[in-house]
Amino acid sequence: MDEKELHQKEILGLINSTEPDSVIKDKLDDFHENDIADVLPLLTGEKWRRLCSILDTPRIADVIEHTDENEAEAYIEQLDDKKAAKILSAMEPDKAVDFLKNTDSEKKGAWLALMDQGKREKLLRLAAYDEGTIGSRMTTNFICVKTSMSVQDARELLIQQSQVHDNISTLYAVKDDGTYAGAFELKSLILAHAQDPLTEIIIPGYPNVYADEKIDDCIPVIKDYSEESIPVLSRGRKILGVVTANDVVEVVDDAMGDDYAKLGGLTAEADLNEPLSTSIKKRLPWLVLLLFLGMGVSSVVSLYENVVAKLTIIMAFQSMVLDMSGNVGTQSLAVTIRVLMDENLKFKDKVRLMKKEISAGFCNGILLGFIALATVGIYLMVVKGKPAPIAFGISACIGLSLVIALFISSFVGTAIPMFFKQIGVDPAVASGPLITTVTDLVGVITYYSLAWIMLVRLLGA
Repeated sequence: MDEKELHQKEILGLINSTEPDSVIKDKLDDFHENDIADVLPLLTGEKWRRLCSILDTPRIADVIEHTDENEAEAYIEQLDDKKAAKILSAMEPDKAVDFLKNTDSEKKGAWLALMDQGKREKLLRLAAYDEGTIGSRMTTNFICVKTSMSVQDARELLIQQSQVHDNISTLYAVKDDGTYAGAFELKSLILAHAQDPLTEIIIPGYPNVYADEKIDDCIPVIKDYSEESIPVLSRGRKILGVVTANDVVEVVDDAMGDDYAKLGGLTAEADLNEPLSTSIKKRLPWLVLLLFLGMGVSSVVSLYENVVAKLTIIMAFQSMVLDMSGNVGTQSLAVTIRVLMDENLKFKDKVRLMKKEISAGFCNGILLGFIALATVGIYLMVVKGKPAPIAFGISACIGLSLVIALFISSFVGTAIPMFFKQIGVDPAVASGPLITTVTDLVGVITYYSLAWIMLVRLLGA
């Protein structure tokens, strides 16, 4: 039994025990909220409600934050509306907003109505931001001080506000008119002299983002500075919230998930619980397009019927060329999409990337071409009993096809996303579904053209 399973067993034992609630609460304090969340699916409704009565509301809120969104709704609905409203109020504001946006519960209106007015208005303001903006990911769990304060004043305010806000590793400063003035680390506040003016430790150039900025545009800034949290401002330079390190991880993870989905021709990352009709709508448009493009590839193959009729053996090796061509194109595409995420990429960097990918494709093509020349030639002689000239003629055709196809595919896999990026189309969406079809077309034309020239015209096979 591993440590996680051991924790689950101990937590379940405590919840099911007959010990006084105060004793159970003290013992549960030794476990992380994520460990407690892991046992919720194993609890009956009665045991879950008992757990909610034992633990403080903020602790239950932390447990809910570690559960799956769909499961969280079921747990919240089992509680009376007043208790549910308290738990949602105690959650991180961005987490509570996400929950309320995604829930279809008929009780949502009642939960909001039972919240403190200030808390409700704060959540509604956060919910007003579009999903694609950084404002939709910020939290209002931060501590703000005024530049006119002394270090001692800031310390006293920190102690007061930390009872409500636990995100205290970085503190933010505003001027008397409320505009953002900078930030400083908690360590700086601790080490400073009590009577020093706060302005001595404030960093005016501390990085920030704007609430209405697109998430994709903010990711480079967030990643480059690697801070615990970054302030989110209005266009009037008023601080509205912060994006924490956890938010950054989620933002980057979601962006990578969406890009991965787009490479497969989906409009968004698929969800395990999404309706079948939604999955079909995401995939069908590109599949229809690829159907017609595939018909184009098949039409090209039909032009080489005479070659295939004379040398049916070459059909056996068609997939080798097409697979290698497609793989190289996809590799170049993945590298290019990753590089194009940098909005500050210069033209010379794009040229350097193009040269690098083409060189890599060409060199790999040469190496694989020589391997194919030797192995396929020997295979055709030994296993298929072909004469040496024909056997090595076919293997030479395959080897040369690999060199040319990999060279062109690496170029295509780099050039297509760059082209779409240049004209303002998301390269991940447009490139993914096209690359495989284009590289198939390249492989077919290269392979059968060389077979016709080398084997039919030159060798008379």
